[in-house]
Amino acid sequence: MIFGPVPLEDAVGCVLAHSMKIHGGRIKKGTILSLSDIEAIAKTRAKTVVVAQPSADDVDENDAALRIAQALQAKMRFTNIELGAATTGRVNLYAACNGLLGIDRAVIDAANHIDPSITIATLPPESMVGAGRMVATVKIIPFAVPSKAVDAVEFALRCAVEEPIVVHGKFPKRVALIQTTLPSIKSNALDKTRKNLETRLRESSSWLHDEIRIPHDERTLAETLQSVRVDDDAMDYNSYEQLIIIFGASAITDIDDVIPAALRASGGTVETLGMPVDPGNLLMVGNLYGRDVIGAPGCARSSSENGFDWVLRRMTHMTQTDYSEWVPKLGVGGLLMEIHD
Repeated sequence: MIFGPVPLEDAVGCVLAHSMKIHGGRIKKGTILSLSDIEAIAKTRAKTVVVAQPSADDVDENDAALRIAQALQAKMRFTNIELGAATTGRVNLYAACNGLLGIDRAVIDAANHIDPSITIATLPPESMVGAGRMVATVKIIPFAVPSKAVDAVEFALRCAVEEPIVVHGKFPKRVALIQTTLPSIKSNALDKTRKNLETRLRESSSWLHDEIRIPHDERTLAETLQSVRVDDDAMDYNSYEQLIIIFGASAITDIDDVIPAALRASGGTVETLGMPVDPGNLLMVGNLYGRDVIGAPGCARSSSENGFDWVLRRMTHMTQTDYSEWVPKLGVGGLLMEIHD
């Protein structure tokens, strides 16, 4: 694309680079100048005008933005994303439902590295979004870009293994809450924990099916985990709660502490212990006969945002996650508030 000032008589058919005031009005930037536009500009006594002149192999900004947005959409079937119209070199992407935003950062980064004239911007991954919320935008910086650059971005997006952008809809869970107790723990603290959890669960239409309060010791907790079922007399593993959340009377500080040890003793596995999110470091993710288990950090008793919220949202909006792979990636952006030792 050729950019710069040209004599008025040579500007017909060029793209106006900057908005201009004329007698009785204004010509907007991006306008393809007509003879009448040039005549109106001449009345302002201007001799030249700054324009953009696309080269033969250039793609118009709107066409380029739409092609790239459509390449994104081609990788995002059934991902609850809708495209807006192409205008001023931009196409916005919107959430089609309430849900959890997933971003494949590697794919977006790769596309943004191809040509600085072509940009894709998104909301932060793991954001909760409502239907109609703009979650991403494709923006072409100049008025036209080389076709080879558009081709390269389209190719990079087509080669993506995962969906670059997705809104995960609700996947409601039936939840069992286990709270362990010590003599120092007051009942009103346990009541507050339950209330705040119920509030969090409503975000995904999940619900608290049962709450159990037991002493804080490994054997009692292991026995309780083995008996947490939809019905007291249910005998098969398929009737276990879909999600078990354990709030311990004391924080989990070691893989052999009460909660992870009890989970293993009951036949479950610990997927990860500790996360690079603060508040929320002392969190455990495990599995018991196909059911997710969270060993919650003490900060999750509060309604304030913490790492527990991130894990809970993923479990109630996605059917499968490798938490041992996902959790360690949360450190960048994981400092949610200033921590004082």
